[in-house]
Parts: sequence; structure tokens; C-alpha cells
Amino acid sequence: MGKSKKKELTFPQKMNKLMHAGVDNNQMIYNRQHDLSSIESLDERIKRVIGLLNVPKKKSLNMLFFVMYDIESNKVRNQVAKYLLRKGCFRVQRSIFLADLNNQDYEQIRLDLSEVQACYDNHDSIMIVPISTDFLRSMKIIGKSIDIDIIMNSKNTLFF
Repeated sequence: MGKSKKKELTFPQKMNKLMHAGVDNNQMIYNRQHDLSSIESLDERIKRVIGLLNVPKKKSLNMLFFVMYDIESNKVRNQVAKYLLRKGCFRVQRSIFLADLNNQDYEQIRLDLSEVQACYDNHDSIMIVPISTDFLRSMKIIGKSIDIDIIMNSKNTLFF
């Protein structure tokens, strides 16, 4: 007898199985400590953002968007982060991702995260925010000693 292939589960289906595998709100681990070893340095993250802005010919069907979340469960939060990375988003901060993807990928991410949010009782929030390159160019970083204006060559200098 031949082995039958298992049907690949979608991300929301996997998360639904996880949430129904004995994890309930009383068992949730609410620990905000993160392992930061997998996150690039701030310099590298800024270079990635600038790289998105300096693409000579941006694909017409692509859009820039942030995905930001506040997810209490470590298991859910880690799975959402891994999912976003697999889909082509990159981490800007611990719970903020930036993507330059086509509309179809944007919609898939939005639908999948909506399903995950609805599959268990929680107090989580997930925001997906489309952003223009002009707004991204006007980004300011507060709290680190990096002059984003110099890096992005956006400072206007007047000589008299």
C-alpha cells in the first residue's frame, strides 16, 4: 500500500490545533522576555528599511506595510513571528515587522492573522498598517545614537 500524503495545513489551521492542544488561558505564559539573538542589529535593520526605499523600480503591485502586534502567549507570539518571517516580512523591532509584498500576499497575511486572532480567547491585538514610501522616508528614530537623516541622505543643507 502506498502512503497517502498528508494535506499541508494552513498557518491558521496549525495555530488552531496548537490552541486546542490543551493550551487555555489559565495555562498561557505571559512572559515579555525575548531572545534577541535572532534579531539583527539596529544598523542592519535600518539598512534593510533604506534598501526598500532605494529600490530603483518598485513593483507596481507591491505595497509597503507594517505588522505590529501585542500577543500575550509566548507560543502564539513566536509562531506569528516565524510566520511573518516566512512570508517575507522582516523584523524592525521585537513586535514590529515591515514588508514590501504584493497585494495577494498582503491579503493572505491579513486573513491568516485574522483567523489566528479569532481561534482562541485572548486580549491580543494585531495591526496591519499600509504605508507610503514618502511616510517611511520621514521616519525618525528616537532613543538610539543613529542619525537616520544622514544615513538616508535626506538632510537639507543650505550654504550661504
